[in-house]
Amino acid sequence: MISERSWADAQLLWDYHQMHHEPRPCSVAIGLGSHDLGVADTTVDLYKRGMMPLIVFTGATSPTTRDRMPRGEAVHYRERALKLGVPSSAVLVEANARNTGENINFSKTLLEEAGVDVSSVLLVSKPYEERRAYATACKLWPKVEFVSASTVVAMGDYIASIGDASLVIDMLVGSLQRLLIYPDQGFMISQAVPEVVGDAYLRLRSQGFTNRLVPESFKF
Repeated sequence: MISERSWADAQLLWDYHQMHHEPRPCSVAIGLGSHDLGVADTTVDLYKRGMMPLIVFTGATSPTTRDRMPRGEAVHYRERALKLGVPSSAVLVEANARNTGENINFSKTLLEEAGVDVSSVLLVSKPYEERRAYATACKLWPKVEFVSASTVVAMGDYIASIGDASLVIDMLVGSLQRLLIYPDQGFMISQAVPEVVGDAYLRLRSQGFTNRLVPESFKF
């Protein structure tokens, strides 16, 4: 049973992880692979709204996607986009990335090899991965302007769609941990974490939401 305090703490992390950017036309969209096909759906919606002429879906497989996306996250995303009416000529696939840094670096290389001039990117992710993806992209591709986007959904509705509250809260905590420790490791830019968010993060860790943490020497 998840306590009311933990739900409230999870909501604080959920709100912080979103960048609250207003979508605008960009050179390209990069849809970050994951277990969530909603990323593909949101990318398609942005394409149909004229926000970009080209989509890159990036992602191999992970332990959480191997069964449900056996052909790879980016491949399943592309199939979803084509089913929703996006022409195949508007979708590139990067099928090797296994983490956010590789998502950005491999997509950058793919676009360079395709001769695409990129000045701005709509970076589409899960709602609770917006800030982490943005911080990583700004570090690895500093000459490009990034606009974060994700499915507009309340935390409770998102959890209901996934069907596993503990999994989502674990991921909220894991994403916050990476925002705290990865800047010192050179993986992303540093961003201020409000004290109320940091306190919520520590409480959730103390309640056992630790399954998505990475080993660390940094202590918040």
